[in-house]
Amino acid sequence: MALKRIAPSVLAADFANLQRDVEMINKSEADWFHIDIMDGVFVPNISFGMPVLRDIVKHATKTIDVHLMIVDPDRYIKTFADLGSNILTVHYEACTHLHRTLQAIKAEGMKAGVAINPHTNVSLLEDVINDIDLVCIMSVNPGFGGQSFIENTYKKVKQLREIIVKNNASTLIEIDGGVTNKNAKQLIDAGADVLVAGSFVFKSTNPNQTIKELKEIINT
Repeated sequence: MALKRIAPSVLAADFANLQRDVEMINKSEADWFHIDIMDGVFVPNISFGMPVLRDIVKHATKTIDVHLMIVDPDRYIKTFADLGSNILTVHYEACTHLHRTLQAIKAEGMKAGVAINPHTNVSLLEDVINDIDLVCIMSVNPGFGGQSFIENTYKKVKQLREIIVKNNASTLIEIDGGVTNKNAKQLIDAGADVLVAGSFVFKSTNPNQTIKELKEIINT
């Protein structure tokens, strides 16, 4: 069985000490960097943009998992590829022509991800599941860190896992929002592959140790 992954969310890092926190992730047992790009339109918040991503990539030694919470993401696909993104995730709700967007992401040499908001049914992805490398299930409403986990997420993970198996797809399931040591194992048991952890990691007294403990929980 493939090892499950932890992707610390850089949105929760200390922006005044960003290089320090990037180095911490490099040295930790984390697998990916999860980087949220918000435009203040698709979600009611603005995060960092291209220059900050470029600087993170400069120091990062692990997979760059970029989550676009923006309208009209097609305009920026090439830009994010050029910046060094390994996985580019767009929102189902922001893509009128999702299949075309997925093909455009892959044409730039990146893995293609699709994120769905808490109110969006996973069954809507069935027709394109074989074109999706990763589905990011939002377990909080996108836009702000530190929110409480939405319990309905477990059911969605199980439903999505059934769709993946039925279609013989190799899609990974990522969970983003409110992940802690209290729900990590249950999410993996439901069928998740990657857990994004933000506040739980960066607000802990020892982020490196917190990542290590999460990895142990999800891989035992």
